[in-house]
Amino acid sequence: MAGSLPVTHHGRAEITNAICLSAFRGELGREGLQEALLELDSDFEGDRLHHADLLWRAALNRSVELSRIHTVKLGTRAADVLHVACALELKLKHFLTFDERQQKLAASCGLKLVKL
Repeated sequence: MAGSLPVTHHGRAEITNAICLSAFRGELGREGLQEALLELDSDFEGDRLHHADLLWRAALNRSVELSRIHTVKLGTRAADVLHVACALELKLKHFLTFDERQQKLAASCGLKLVKL
């Protein structure tokens, strides 16, 4: 894969929250927290990550559709379903996640999983 990784505003909010939650749990100190947040900002400024804009109403409608079809089988959380719905609305072919249920949902929807 070439180019920068598309991230929705929702995705950036989740990444930011995960970093801050790590600090709350004591996994990151004050310095580590600031460094991680600056690195995230730097990734957007350096075009390693870019904001992918989409129609949120369509993404939410797609989330409802995916939930009705897949959540009863996979046990996916609403936020995870929304990420997959956003990828589908953006017509992406690849999907990166470390969440097992989200991986199963993405694969079920025809997205190719990116392995790191």
